[in-house]
Amino acid sequence: MDAATHLRALTRSQGTLIRRLLREKNVRSQEGAFVVEGTKSCLDLIDRHAGSIRSLVLCPRYLRTETDAERQVRSQLLASQFVCPDSAFEKLTDVERPQGMLAVVRQPRWDEAQVFNQTKVLGIYADRLQDPANVGAIIRTAAALGLSGVWLSAECADPFGPKVVRAAAGSIVNIPIFWGWEIRTFSSYRCEIYSAVLPSADIVSIRDIHKIPSRLVIAVGNEGTGLAPDVVAASPVKFSIPLANGIESLNVAATAAISAFYFRGLRCHSTGEHGGEASPEGMEI
Repeated sequence: MDAATHLRALTRSQGTLIRRLLREKNVRSQEGAFVVEGTKSCLDLIDRHAGSIRSLVLCPRYLRTETDAERQVRSQLLASQFVCPDSAFEKLTDVERPQGMLAVVRQPRWDEAQVFNQTKVLGIYADRLQDPANVGAIIRTAAALGLSGVWLSAECADPFGPKVVRAAAGSIVNIPIFWGWEIRTFSSYRCEIYSAVLPSADIVSIRDIHKIPSRLVIAVGNEGTGLAPDVVAASPVKFSIPLANGIESLNVAATAAISAFYFRGLRCHSTGEHGGEASPEGMEI
């Protein structure tokens, strides 16, 4: 049966809820839902996580150009599908040039104890990141590298906000994400923290780290002020990424990506042993 026959008209109250989900963090929390926009992201969700979709909304402009392959994917969705006029759809979205498809998606619920019960843990802890693009890019990187999870301090941008969701490029449901995390909780799970900081004479270069603990979280800090002092104090290893002369720092999402990629390729040693850490005199910065 043609997927178009399952479409129902979107009601005013449903449209109001979608707008509020895009704009209000407390509504996203109350509903346990968020909005994914764009054809590719929505079709990928249908293909890989159809059960997480509460509803799908389309507009006639999209339907007029929908390919047979896209219609086939959409026809697999058991959730309700709605249609609204092009002009109404444009008022629903958070993007300048909407593609004519969006999905209301259930927020995934992850069990942090289950994540930490794994033999090996490698994740990213983001401390007070304000830019949604950075939060989304870190989530996308962590998912792409197959990391254990992403932990966000309470002051970070909402991981289910529209700008974060777009920057994560569909990865928001593919990796465990924990928001409002307390840094001291990592030690209760015997998980060490390595802090990414600016280069200085007493900071080890990432190139001089040759082994990592089997349970490790990489901490990256606020775009302007860096990591909070308590995070740095809780880290047995503070490292930096060597930069070209005259360059003071990297974007925080780039720092997270480089660090995660590098540490993912290292061998593990037992917790509490910091083999491979160079002395300050031997560091390359």
